[in-house]
Amino acid sequence: MPRFDDTKDFLPVRIAVLTVSDSRGLDQDRSGDTLVGRIEAAGHLLADRKILRDERVEIADQLRAWCADPEIDVIISTGGTGLTGRDVTVEAHRDVYEKEIEAFGTVFTIVSMNKIGTSAVQSRATGGVANGTYLFALPGSTGACKDAWDEILQYQLDYRHLPCNFVEIFPRLDEHLRRK
Repeated sequence: MPRFDDTKDFLPVRIAVLTVSDSRGLDQDRSGDTLVGRIEAAGHLLADRKILRDERVEIADQLRAWCADPEIDVIISTGGTGLTGRDVTVEAHRDVYEKEIEAFGTVFTIVSMNKIGTSAVQSRATGGVANGTYLFALPGSTGACKDAWDEILQYQLDYRHLPCNFVEIFPRLDEHLRRK
């Protein structure tokens, strides 16, 4: 059962959402819509949203641009994490990471096992940090996006979550709290 420190005020995080798809546009982006809905319902801020084709260099360039933007704290991508030849989101993320959050993929696999059984081995969900920005690559299914948000990210991106969370170790957190 998640616990929160009620003595702390909620701290909204600025999150960019990237959908990677060769076939979907914004009007068909159910996974992106799922993430945006959950981000906003939690009280966080949607900083930007884009859809890109499965092109490693373009994905990595967009991730780097967002990591350089001081108005973006977190990037969540959906799609392109599978096993086909066109699935290059994980490689693009790893091109950008300064440090990989290896346990994110492990925890996501555990969550997925409870929902889809051994098919969870087909996911290559990953997380990392670059330039003080947290990045997460999720599968393209709405179910995977719901599971990642509901079971992991909503807690780890909430400053009040105990015993600790990603936001607590944000390099930008001190600056954000000083602006309050």
